[in-house]
Order: sequence, then C-alpha cells, then structure tokens
Amino acid sequence: QVQLVESGGGLVQAGGSLRLSCVVSGSIFSINAMAWYRQAPGKQRDMVARIARGGSTNYSDSVKGRFTISRDNARNTVFLQMNSLKPEDTAVYYCNAWFSTLGRDYWGQGTQVTVSS
Repeated sequence: QVQLVESGGGLVQAGGSLRLSCVVSGSIFSINAMAWYRQAPGKQRDMVARIARGGSTNYSDSVKGRFTISRDNARNTVFLQMNSLKPEDTAVYYCNAWFSTLGRDYWGQGTQVTVSS
C-alpha cells in the first residue's frame, strides 16, 4: 500500500517562510509527477505546484516567484519551499503522487499552513 506523509506545516507571520516535505512509502515502482495542492476553508482544492520525474515544473500564478517545488527521486520525497508567505496562502496543503504503472494517484493526509497578518 502506498502512503504519502506530509510534514513542515505550521503557523508563520506574513513574509515568513516554511518548507513542506512529503515522503512516499510502500509498494513503489516508479513515481511520475508529484504535486502540491491546497484547500482553504469553503474553497475547492487547487494545484499549487507540480514537478515531473525529469524535473520540469509548473506553478499556479498565485505562487510563482515565491514557492519552489523540488524532489529527491532517490528518497521518494517532494518538497515545497514557500517564501514571502501571505495570509491568503493559509490552507491545508496536500501532497499528490501519480504512478503510471498503477494507473492512479495517491494523496497525503494534509498539513495545515496558517499565515498571520
């Protein structure tokens, strides 16, 4: 069974930084794309950043220039460095991993990020 476990969330003041991590464990054959999503109260879950196995990335417009996604394929880990945080970044952040060999994706349980003004 595949499991994704996020860590690194917390409370930070506006302008501060946090680094999220997500470790994938279990019956792993090959992880393709990995991504971070977020969901604020009363809103839908939206993609924040995505990284392909080869390293190409894309970001939502709201975080471009402030967030950086990276991955360590050897450790089956994806990171999200979040700088210049704003109160509107407050949300539960979820890790997502797509496995083409399994034909499906998996989600982590989420980690809360709260940015105070």
